[in-house]
Amino acid sequence: MAVTELVAQISGELDSKAYEVSDTLARIGTEEVVEEMIKLLSHENSDSKFLAARTLGKIKNNEAGLAPLLEAIQNKENSVIAGDLFMMLEDFDLSSKYVEIFKHFLNGSFKVSTQAKDLLDHKEFDITPRVIRKAKKHWEHYSNNVKQDELYDLRKIEVNEMLEDLEAYLKEE
Repeated sequence: MAVTELVAQISGELDSKAYEVSDTLARIGTEEVVEEMIKLLSHENSDSKFLAARTLGKIKNNEAGLAPLLEAIQNKENSVIAGDLFMMLEDFDLSSKYVEIFKHFLNGSFKVSTQAKDLLDHKEFDITPRVIRKAKKHWEHYSNNVKQDELYDLRKIEVNEMLEDLEAYLKEE
């Protein structure tokens, strides 16, 4: 079956074979599939967007899909499914995206923030002094623009531990 026919099966109303089609497209994994999944991230149907993100995550050479997926997560139109889309980042190389994931940890919905924290805790990132400076800058911005309550105090403890761990890691290097 042609890629366009398979893509059509996960565009719009989905049937019971939608996940199988997603898996098939991921196995095909060509540049054409990646391009089609990137286009599908803008589809009006939320389920189609989710399956596009899922398919991109399963493709072996999915680097080209990372930036569009991050854009889709940030798109206010996708706020209801942002957490579901964010889950699909697990299958990408995020090594250069610490600061972006950190920003989602600070500013995302509960689901996005929780998943971002999990990625920050379990994925490998390229940590440099610049990355730490940028993370601190975002923390400062967040601190200055959020209600200073008990939740903030807990977040502050958590973030300070994270940043201290990163600095200790760099010193060990």
